[in-house]
Amino acid sequence: MIWVAMVSFGATQLGSVAAQERDRDDRITAKILSLEQLWNMAEVQKDIHSLNQLLSDKFIYVDIDGSLIKSKTEFLSSVTHRAEHIDSIRGESMTTQVHGDTVVVTGIYHEKGTLNGKPYYHHGRFTDTWVKDGSAWLCAASQSTLMQK
Repeated sequence: MIWVAMVSFGATQLGSVAAQERDRDDRITAKILSLEQLWNMAEVQKDIHSLNQLLSDKFIYVDIDGSLIKSKTEFLSSVTHRAEHIDSIRGESMTTQVHGDTVVVTGIYHEKGTLNGKPYYHHGRFTDTWVKDGSAWLCAASQSTLMQK
């Protein structure tokens, strides 16, 4: 009888812990998805100050054709010195995987703008890896790949 009570109590506690972890993961997911939105807005507005606060000092970026790996400094410089003018960036179909103090976001993005006076449209997939640094969430790595239309 005592054994049954102990097993029952243990199962109840495990269920409670699992619910707390789901709540924590849901809060983290909401936070990270809002940071993804802020990143898109900051990049469109060439807001280097905001981007600087979103990116880890060890940030690395793999460009759309896979040829460039940029550090945080190089990425920030490319935002202000790029040939294209971005009108909008929109993310969709974003999913998150929370692994403790690391979150991996995958999704699809749409980017519209002009390059050399001509309109362009990029449609691609991306993967961003966010890490918790103290009380802040920072993007440590980002990769995007163009998709065929």
